[in-house]
Parts: sequence; C-alpha cells; structure tokens
Amino acid sequence: MTLYEDITGLVRNVTDGAIHSANQKGELAASSVPDYLIEEPKDKNFGDFSVNAAMLMAKQAKRAPRDIANILVSNMDYADTYIKEVSVAGPGFINFKLDPAYVTQILSTIEAEKDQFGQTNFGGGKKVNVEFVSANPTGPMHMGNARGGALGDCLANILRLAGFDVTKEFYVNDAGNQIEKLAVSLAARYKQALLGEDAVEFPEDGYHGDDVRKHAENFAKEHGDRFLNVPEEELKAALIDATLYKNIDAMKDGLSDYGIHYDVWFHESKLHENGDILKTVEELTERGYTYEQEGAIWFKATEFGLEKDDVLVRANGFVTYFAADIAYHKNKLVSRGFDTAIDIWGADHHGHVARLKAAMQALGIEPDRLEIILMQLVRLVRDGEAVRMSKRTGKAITLGDLLEEIGVDAARFFFNMRQANSHFEFDLELAVSQSSDNPVFYVQYAHARICGIINMLANKGVSVKNCDGLSLTRLTDPKEIDLMKELARFPEEIKLAAVARDPSKITKYTMELATAFHGFYSACKVDCEDTSLAEARLKLVSATGQVIQNALAVLGISAPRHM
Repeated sequence: MTLYEDITGLVRNVTDGAIHSANQKGELAASSVPDYLIEEPKDKNFGDFSVNAAMLMAKQAKRAPRDIANILVSNMDYADTYIKEVSVAGPGFINFKLDPAYVTQILSTIEAEKDQFGQTNFGGGKKVNVEFVSANPTGPMHMGNARGGALGDCLANILRLAGFDVTKEFYVNDAGNQIEKLAVSLAARYKQALLGEDAVEFPEDGYHGDDVRKHAENFAKEHGDRFLNVPEEELKAALIDATLYKNIDAMKDGLSDYGIHYDVWFHESKLHENGDILKTVEELTERGYTYEQEGAIWFKATEFGLEKDDVLVRANGFVTYFAADIAYHKNKLVSRGFDTAIDIWGADHHGHVARLKAAMQALGIEPDRLEIILMQLVRLVRDGEAVRMSKRTGKAITLGDLLEEIGVDAARFFFNMRQANSHFEFDLELAVSQSSDNPVFYVQYAHARICGIINMLANKGVSVKNCDGLSLTRLTDPKEIDLMKELARFPEEIKLAAVARDPSKITKYTMELATAFHGFYSACKVDCEDTSLAEARLKLVSATGQVIQNALAVLGISAPRHM
C-alpha cells in the first residue's frame, strides 16, 4: 500500500467511524455509508484532504449538509493519528489538516525502494498484451507509427509498474493484399531496372516509394536478368523473399533506435500456415454467425447491431484481412490466455472497432477484454507553419527523420503530452530548445540540477545520509511539504495512468514534480549553516532525483546528470 493510500484510508476510516457513531447515538438517520469522495482541495488553506459525505447524506438524513458535517466532525476520533485538525467549510465539506510529519515517511520509502519506487501490485499479475505500431512492412515508418510507438511503449511500461504481466507485441502483416501489392510493385521496378521505365508500365495503385525502387534495383544487380522470363508468381516470390525481411529488420532497427524493444514479433503468415483463420471461420459457422452468398462466406455483423455484414472468405477462396484479424485476437485472448488485449490504432480504423468486438462476442469472448485505443494525427509545425517534408531528404518525414532532427527523448515526451484521442501540434523548434518552455528540457534540467547539488555538497564533504540518521521532522517549510507530497503521489499517478490507459498523466506528473522541486530550491537553501536541516534537505533533493529518474524511465527518457 502506498503512502497516499495509507493516508486516504485513514481519512476514510475516521469518516466512516463518525457516520456509524452518529447513527448509533441517534444524531443522524442514515442507514448506509455513501460512496463519498476524498479529494485534495485546490485551495491548500482548507487543508490536505476534503470529504463530501455530508452533501451525499442530506436527502437520506433529511438535514442540511452543513449540519450533518458538524455532527460528523463532533463524532470523529482521530487521536494518535496524523490528522491534526478537522473543520467544516462551505455548504458542508469536511476538511482534514494533517501533521506535516506524515509526509516525511515517503523519503524512507524512496530510500528503500530506489528504482522500484512507484511499483504497486494493483494489476495483480493479470496478463495484458499491448500491441502497437504494427506497421505494414512495405516501407519506412511514418508519424502515426512514431506517435503509436511512444504511446504503446510507455503504456506498457506503466502497466508493468502497476503490477500487470505485460507483453509488448508487434503484429507483422506479412501476408494478404499489402504483400501482394508490394510484390507487384517490386516486379514492375525489377523489370524497369532491366528494360527501362518506358518499357514496363508501373501499377497505378502500387507502392511508389524510393525504397521499393532501391530494393528492386539491388535485386537486379544481384541476379541480373535471371528472373526476367520466369513465371510472374516465381518472380514475385523471389522478390518478397529478398525484400520483406529486410524491411522487417529495418523496422526492428528503427524501433530499437526509438527505445522500443518488443517481447513478441507475431507474424500474420503463421495464422495462414497453421490454418487458424479457417478454423476460426468454421467456429463462427458452428455458432451460427456466418452464411454463404454468391460463393463468399459472410459474418453476421448485423446481428450485433452493426449496419452491414462483412466478408470473411471471398468467392475465390481467399480469406479477408478481417478474418485474419479475428483469428489473431482469438489467438491472443484464448490460445495465449491474455486477460486483456490492448491495441493502439490510428483513428482511421474507427469503423473496425465495433466489428472486431462483435466477432469476439460471437466467439464467446467477452468483448471488453479487447481494448482499442484510437490515436489522432499529429501536425508537425516549425515557425507556426505545418511541416510535411524532411529537411534532409525533401520527402515525407519518417520516424528516422524525426529522431535525427529532435532526438529520442523529445519525441517520446512530446508524443505523450496529450491523450491519444486528441489532436495536437508538435512544435519542432520547441522540442530542441534549451529553455524552460520546452517541457522535456525543463524536467531533465531539474534532474541535472539535483545531480549538481549533490556533487557540489559532496565536494564539501557533505554526503546523502540514510533516513534513520536524519531529523526529517525539520522539513516543515510549505515548499518542502509540497515537494514531498508530489513525491508521494508517484505510485498513485502510475495506478491512475494504468486505469485510464493514459501515459500523458506521467508526463504531466514529471512537469509538476519539476515545478515543485524548482519552487523548493528557490525557497529553501540546501547548503545552509544548520547542519541537521541541511542534511534533511539534501535527502529530500536526492529522493526527488530518484523519483524524476523513475518517472522518466517509465517514459523511456534519459535522466541526464549534466546539461
């Protein structure tokens, strides 16, 4: 249990006890304890925590909320606790002021847990699969992949810290229409490389990227005209064999440069090879959720409230991408036994969500076990103007271009500054500026500043000591209390981010923690003449550095010692 949970638990126990006591004395006619909130007041003058129980009890008790609040306060027993004072405010809020000494406990916790601070058992070891990026291996990764990569990787880190058993997964689309289109495009470019571009027409809907051209030209240099007159299918197979896994390896390298390392690379082709897709279609048929029409097999999506049914197997016997997707998610939720599967998709896949959840329901799988996070597009800007082309290549900006221009830390931080479902402008100039306006610089500078303080005092012979040898109760300045409260919030913020599936809560937290630290450092001199106070403050500085480092690690961002 975290310090935050301990102290809010104390407030709840005292409040519940007062409600029961007032009922037993006949002072209130309330048969049950309401589901009231325990919140931190925005105005700190009111106290550390506030409870709205009195307002929720008014109807049942048939009394004014403020009267109920006064009765509850008179029945509260908080002797020998960290609760220092309880008062009534406004229409009936009950405010609790705590002894500042309670929050100094967090320094001992951080000292003991070090880089594990923030970890909880909230998830109870439940198995969660987080699948993200999963870009088609037909070309370079783009901005959508860049945002999805940062979101997915950080979310997986958060869930893992919150006590879930997490698997990070990339779904490799190495079968189906996009691979056929790649093969046709490569075949055309190969023939053009040998015969000239005017001699061979390139398919209008083919992949026009330079990467396809280069792969085909390299194939031509290696094999010459050996494949020029072979059957088309043999040529395409040879080109895919020579190209596809180079693209996949390039993806792995690019994502590794981005700080992303997957536990599983799951290949769609595996589902085709072992017959899982057709077995899944057969199961849907056995359950009565398919029908045949004009030689095709259709899924009865309309039985689940959707507007139209969907093809699973075409009349030519080829399975659809939808059928493969159903089999893939059945593999995750049934064959591999994940409690929850989380997918991060672009917002353009919105229409696919309800269909896939309906298919899960048809297979007897609880649809809520499949969670889809839809992310909106990012608008890159420089000098207030939209940027679409790379300075270096003059072409559409890829993940590699972005990392080359602004670096991994800025990319991962900025992509996680907003909720996935929000549009936002990514200011390229701000991302590389060394000023407090740049949020990632602001947070990293706080860590570097902390390291500088510790080193400076170490050179004076003053080192960070263990908590049991310090007078931590000397830390009573409001700025010191505020900073320790921020430190204590970290495990709770991890839990809240895990529940909301929202990494932006952690970027926001790091900025608030950095602000609290800068405020403390401006108000409280660490290198002061009062030795016991200086040692306690140095411990607080050190603990803050540890928590900033832990939070940045969750985001996959470095915590520099010098800037």
